[in-house]
Amino acid sequence: MEESKGRVCVTGGNGFIGSLFVKRLLEDGYSVNTTVRQNPVEHRKDVSFLTSLSGASQRLQVFSADLSNPESFSSAIEGCVGVFHLATPIDFEQREPEEIVTKRCIDGALSILKACLSSNTVKRIVYTSSVAAVICNGKEEHVMDESFWSDLNYLRSSKMLKWSYAISKTLTEKAVLEFGEKNGLDVVTVAPALVLGPFICPKLPSSVSDALNLAFGDRDQFALNSRIPMVHVEDVVRAHIFLLEHPDPNGRYIISSCNEAVERIYELVSAKYPEFQQRTADSLKQIEGIRLPDLSSKKLIDAGFMFKYGLEEMLDDTIQCCKEKGKEKLRDDLHIYYNIPLVWPWKEQACGELS
Repeated sequence: MEESKGRVCVTGGNGFIGSLFVKRLLEDGYSVNTTVRQNPVEHRKDVSFLTSLSGASQRLQVFSADLSNPESFSSAIEGCVGVFHLATPIDFEQREPEEIVTKRCIDGALSILKACLSSNTVKRIVYTSSVAAVICNGKEEHVMDESFWSDLNYLRSSKMLKWSYAISKTLTEKAVLEFGEKNGLDVVTVAPALVLGPFICPKLPSSVSDALNLAFGDRDQFALNSRIPMVHVEDVVRAHIFLLEHPDPNGRYIISSCNEAVERIYELVSAKYPEFQQRTADSLKQIEGIRLPDLSSKKLIDAGFMFKYGLEEMLDDTIQCCKEKGKEKLRDDLHIYYNIPLVWPWKEQACGELS
């Protein structure tokens, strides 16, 4: 098929969001270069779920690259008109010091931007950050927008869940924006909320695992009085492509289509999937925990973007995808201690949403 929209690069194309990027871009008529980090223990990763996509045989090239070797991305960027940088180190278990993970993340991102600058073909880079770079600041604001940044001192002192990840995303996003401004490079950053929806990658995405823990009332994950910013993965992909194609985007954008109380999410799942219901909403109301602010996507909407998916569609698409893929009991992966007639195909640990 003739290249109608040019060639773009997607880093981390074997992850949850990245793989759906590849799928949608091929459907939209782009040619795609994507990068995959090879694990020396696992040897070469199976990327057949990407190479078997419609249009992949004519318009998809898969490259091996690793943020620990930033220069390895150069060949994948060569000849591209746009770059989606999704790849990021995922170390939620804190196996490495925060400083090491953050340095790898920043060095990798800046090396990719330098390759874009040298290419003479890349017109825009869209960097995928996270709401973890927005909301982790200890401020008692009811609504936060793109003007808010997570506070490093607050993160280091509180040691909140996934705090080192939040630090790496905050510092990397700032470094990316600064590099773009100093070098005249067209850089846009996006901060997705908790991402739900179907997936084509072989492993259970960590954000899907988190969302299902939430939906099934896991008291160790979320407090019921919290409000959780959420977004459908298809809207995340659509928003990225929208910003790549937009004539004049500016700075950073939050991608969050709804801010829902955990109680509401649990009630929706319990009503539609009564086989999952184990705890009562009243019992969960006794849980105390964090209260997340609402997130505003007004800037993205004002630019002309329209969200397609609401909360019920997010939950339904997530659960139905898991049911279709299943071979192992859900509780084996989610550590929820009740019997659910829902099954998974994986025994290994849930993968990061970005590879």
